[in-house]
Amino acid sequence: MTNRLALGAAALVLAGCATEHFISHSVAPALAYPPTARVEVVDDYHGTKVADPYRWLEDDNSAETKAWVDAQNKVTFAYLAQIPERARIKERLTKLWNYERFGVPFKEGGRYFFTKNDGLQNQGVLYTLRSLDAAPQVLLDPNRFSTDGTVALTSYSVSDDGRFIAYGLSAAGSDWQEWKVREIETGADLPDRIKWVKSSSAAWTKDGKGFFYSRFDEPDAAHQFKSLNYFQKLYYHRLGAPQAEDQLVYQRPDQKEWGFYGSVTDDGRYLIIAVYQGTDRRNRVYYKDLAPPDAPVVELLNEFDADYTFIDNVGTVFYFRTDLDAPRGRVIAIDIGKPARGDWRQIIPEGGDRLQSAHSINDQLVASYLKDAHTEVRIFDREGAPAGRLELPGIGSAGGFGGKRLDTETFYAFTSFTVPGAIYHYDLRARTSSVFRQSKVDFNPADYETAQVFYRSKDGTRVPMFLTHKKGLKLDGGNPTLLYGYGGFDISLTPGFSVNTLVWMEMGGVYAQPNLRGGGEYGEEWHQAGSILKKQNVFDDFIAAAEWLIANHYTQPSQLAIAGGSNGGLLVGACMTQRPELFRAALPAVGVMDMLRFPKFTRGWAWTSDYGSPDKPDEFKALRAYSPYHNLKPGTVYPATLVTTGDHDDRVVPAHSFKFAAALQADQAGKAPTLIRIETKAGHGAGKPTAKVIEESADRWAFLVRELGMKIPEN
Repeated sequence: MTNRLALGAAALVLAGCATEHFISHSVAPALAYPPTARVEVVDDYHGTKVADPYRWLEDDNSAETKAWVDAQNKVTFAYLAQIPERARIKERLTKLWNYERFGVPFKEGGRYFFTKNDGLQNQGVLYTLRSLDAAPQVLLDPNRFSTDGTVALTSYSVSDDGRFIAYGLSAAGSDWQEWKVREIETGADLPDRIKWVKSSSAAWTKDGKGFFYSRFDEPDAAHQFKSLNYFQKLYYHRLGAPQAEDQLVYQRPDQKEWGFYGSVTDDGRYLIIAVYQGTDRRNRVYYKDLAPPDAPVVELLNEFDADYTFIDNVGTVFYFRTDLDAPRGRVIAIDIGKPARGDWRQIIPEGGDRLQSAHSINDQLVASYLKDAHTEVRIFDREGAPAGRLELPGIGSAGGFGGKRLDTETFYAFTSFTVPGAIYHYDLRARTSSVFRQSKVDFNPADYETAQVFYRSKDGTRVPMFLTHKKGLKLDGGNPTLLYGYGGFDISLTPGFSVNTLVWMEMGGVYAQPNLRGGGEYGEEWHQAGSILKKQNVFDDFIAAAEWLIANHYTQPSQLAIAGGSNGGLLVGACMTQRPELFRAALPAVGVMDMLRFPKFTRGWAWTSDYGSPDKPDEFKALRAYSPYHNLKPGTVYPATLVTTGDHDDRVVPAHSFKFAAALQADQAGKAPTLIRIETKAGHGAGKPTAKVIEESADRWAFLVRELGMKIPEN
């Protein structure tokens, strides 16, 4: 619902056959970095003067910045190309990526829909079928929308009668979407075009004549990838009409930061309007009765006091998952005829585990919980009485469970670190699961093992961490180890399969994934414990994970690499500046590196709910204390670093990475390389073509092979 900063939590990894332990660091050629001009720019924050010598790199359209990007890429790609192991790494990644991957199906209008990638297709393809044993038919193939695979299918919504599908496309990794409409039976596109959409889906009216969506005003063409996004509006589009004639349903000219997400209840009676402010989980909920003409928008939940996620309605009774007075989540029912809080009913009370979501199917509630960061699924009747559990194949992550209140079937996906995604069909009457589609990857899961350990952070907080590696690992302190983290925005890192992680483990590497504060693994209290003035807890948790791995003889600093993307890129940047001696290598991807200017671009202002605002003196002080860009110090020996970003990233603008890389190159006192890899026609990560994913992964692992001194024997 909200515009998450998050990048997918998949890790980064390497190739082929058995590996030998590190012997010594290979000798890298001397690097001559492109000169980066410094300018005299000083800002005053509450009486504190802060220099910003690389401010000019924020102008991504200037000839100077473009020349700098080209020069940096030339150095980086030349360095990576001469690493002998890179070709074998890419070959192994390509081989393993060539497997079928499936999305969770859903049913609408008498049809089933699901996505599939045959293996090396740049984008997954959307299929439809009339019955589960019928032959799937291609409905939307985004690979045909561009020659290089950089146009991605971002979202789609099918009308209740199964006649039309509205679908969103993004180009070159941008968060901006253009929506179109296709007739499902014929495969023909209608002339409808909806532009300047972000953070929105399409919600069809019951009659199939149109849909609700949210958009922003058209930005200045020269700055569409970094202009601030304010004043989102909710519209209704009637099929066949030009966008200029779309009906404005709701806006708040007095609240520039408010965003609106519309959905239509399964009975077609109500438009539910979720009102959110930035990335804050706390939201408001309004509704509009769609039966009477010109019915007003009713402000049902009009305080930003908790998260309210609409589940379903039975007539005038609305069901919500909420964390109001329940940090780990519960389910409540509100009769909109008697909306006073004293008349609310509790359906599923808060428990010891985090309630992630609840779905209304088979006139029951199917609830997904996180128990120490892995999924458990419990079933309740309409009044909240326990009605059994859905037994999963093991300890891992499950998601899906879509459907309508009277449906008797649903689908879900299950995965773990060593189990590729499997899609299951679940019969709620018989309470049986059967495999609908199974991904098959060319490796033996029995060769690997996963354990969950718990360690103490700096302040004594107990933090969980998953460790995955080859069986028979020797705890001699000599294992190449990748520590991956996120820690923010209520995002939970759960077990998941990654080709990249598999390749890393094939080489003998250890993959470590801690569940840091700031995430959502243990509910809102865990999230808040790593936010705003408490953000340092996240970095302390990550550093403590590294120290635990060393103390327990998994690895040593010369064999330890850290990685993370987006908010996780900030995590890597903060930890490598606070404890540079603890890590041999760092891979910060699309990171938020300038914590004093992040609110000035696109939807960066929305992240103040997690980070705080530099406009507030106490929050400025906290931000300044860990901002990666501002805490680099000349004469310091920093880890070998490969910064990665995309030139079309309009979520975390690439200037963050540009400025950090420039400052790091200037301040690095050691001999370790400091490189930045700037992908062209790519954004924050979503929708990135498979070919680009493989190339970037090969570069990251080749970088680590050299810097960790890893030996990969010839096949």
